[in-house]
Amino acid sequence: MRIAIIGCGDVGRCYATALIEAGHRVTDLCDSRQSAAVILYAKEIGSNLHLEPGDWLTGVDLVISAVFGGVALDVARQSLPHMRRDSIYADFTTASPSDLHIAGQIAPKANVQFIDVAIIGAIGIGGPKTPLLCAGSATDELVEVLKGIGAPIRLVGTNPGDAVALKLLRSVFTKGLEALSVECLMAAEQRGLRQELYEVLSDIDQSPIRNFMETTVTTHVRHAGRRLAEVREARLQLVSEGIQPRALDGVAALFEHTSNSIKNSPIEGETTIENSLKWLFEQQHSDTTKSPTTNH
Repeated sequence: MRIAIIGCGDVGRCYATALIEAGHRVTDLCDSRQSAAVILYAKEIGSNLHLEPGDWLTGVDLVISAVFGGVALDVARQSLPHMRRDSIYADFTTASPSDLHIAGQIAPKANVQFIDVAIIGAIGIGGPKTPLLCAGSATDELVEVLKGIGAPIRLVGTNPGDAVALKLLRSVFTKGLEALSVECLMAAEQRGLRQELYEVLSDIDQSPIRNFMETTVTTHVRHAGRRLAEVREARLQLVSEGIQPRALDGVAALFEHTSNSIKNSPIEGETTIENSLKWLFEQQHSDTTKSPTTNH
């Protein structure tokens, strides 16, 4: 394959190197900010170096966009009209799902296949073998190319934007856990209980993540008030260890909001995951239910 990389940061150079090693030709690189390192890299791999998308894109089979997410849509708009029919534009950025959806609607007008690719992990650690999600039409060829460099890739939908949406939803969960882990382990270390805490939490390992998440949500809509008292006690524990509970304060605010919603408009019927999420969404967007300020 003749491949062009737009955006020559760590991600762009990582995949360029891996694709060359797999036997593909990275004929062109494009970066609006051409540092000495980028210029040297282009010379090392024998690629043409460009400042912006242009007619040179007609000579490639695959374009990989590895720019900053905030400019991803603009770069796609600039690039797609220059690409040849049936070529592939793969967006590896963390752009907003709506921007990738728009780009996915523009691409067919240029007879280009647009694929949203989300990197699930740290390129600095996993390199080209970092897991990927992809969404779009006609993904088979791209999947084969990426599998050829050892990248675990999974198709998650046909609508561009779905892959990055899943990545961001995953981040809501993992970054939330990260923040709470920081506060929790700091407090445990202060009391000399970190190893014991791991043992106390080991029961969570016994449940599949789906069961764990759905159980917490379906019981939250019934018992948030009672659990709020425990959250407040946990907050006092962190404070007593000299830790400012920034993440836990957000947890407390959510539990207080749900607790007040239960008092004002309790959930009706069976607390299935579907009904629970529907009720939570209604309370979140209710004009009459507002989250009060949490006082400590």
